[in-house]
Amino acid sequence: MAPSSELMSRKIFKGILALELVGITGAFFLFNKMNTSQDFRHTMSKRFPFILEVYYKSNEWAGLYGIREHDQEKWLNRKN
Repeated sequence: MAPSSELMSRKIFKGILALELVGITGAFFLFNKMNTSQDFRHTMSKRFPFILEVYYKSNEWAGLYGIREHDQEKWLNRKN
């Protein structure tokens, strides 16, 4: 019975590892897209504002300030 449960636990571990890798890859591509496209950040502000807030906070934590203000200024001028 031990080999069967060990095999099952290995499959579960590999599945969890694969899900984590997919999540990390997705987060990287999402961050990269937000970091390079102000239009995409504008779309994110409408659809998923909490994700955009995480983006701004992570940049501020890294010492990159002013992105939020620059975006808001440009979006406000676009409306006018």
